[in-house]
Amino acid sequence: MEFAEHNQNGLVYLTAGGFTAAGGAAHGFSTRLGGVSQGIYASLNLGCNRGDNPEAVRENYRRFCAAVGVPGDRLVLSSQVHGDVVRTVTTADAGKGIDRKSDYEADGLITDIPGLTLVVFAADCLPILLYDPVRRVIAAVHAGWRGTALGIAARAVEKMRDVYGSDPAHILAAIGPGISKCCFETHEDVPNAMTEAMGASALRHIEVLPTGKFHVDLKGLNACRLEQAGVPADHIAVSGDCTVCLPEKYWSHRATNGQRGSQAAMIALL
Repeated sequence: MEFAEHNQNGLVYLTAGGFTAAGGAAHGFSTRLGGVSQGIYASLNLGCNRGDNPEAVRENYRRFCAAVGVPGDRLVLSSQVHGDVVRTVTTADAGKGIDRKSDYEADGLITDIPGLTLVVFAADCLPILLYDPVRRVIAAVHAGWRGTALGIAARAVEKMRDVYGSDPAHILAAIGPGISKCCFETHEDVPNAMTEAMGASALRHIEVLPTGKFHVDLKGLNACRLEQAGVPADHIAVSGDCTVCLPEKYWSHRATNGQRGSQAAMIALL
């Protein structure tokens, strides 16, 4: 399952081919290109709490929603805290995080309600979208290294199964642009957290450097987590784009020392 890149009037975003082929859902992974924000937020900043002009952020959402093909008035955003909470979203949540304050913290959102658009943010952490075209269930997940160690992607699959009856074998997954192994250099705390959580299966995604530090492949670790949760390997698309390597295309928290906007990923059942 591959990613495709689209350019709609200068707004550049990605989609996962398997989702598109399955039909029944609209989705997209944003870049930083095609919005109206200025300065360090130029131009498609979709982070509401980065310090950008709120009206610019709202226009950026309008443009991204129009490009992806989802209604802009039923977005559901979350307050992300690098945890493993997956929230079931209902119509009462429509507009939370953008039109009104979000009253919950969660790093994963799931629903089976058509027209609700689930949104997660990232700028090195991984945005992950899940879609079960059989039971018609969707999820959006934010996975940094802490969330990866906690198994947030697997939690979302399990919740899709437990709440809506999804068979993991039917679920399609797309791991979007984020920091890749080439640029995720860490001390031993990150590899230790992964091996403690995942055992030997984590080791092939961790490389020891001559300096004593480590390169860690978050994308590979999350794909492994999804497979362990029952998602077939050929149902998992992984974007090769590294947010640190491509500063003209994406925001990276590492590359900018936090002076940045945010990418977003969104998905809605049609």
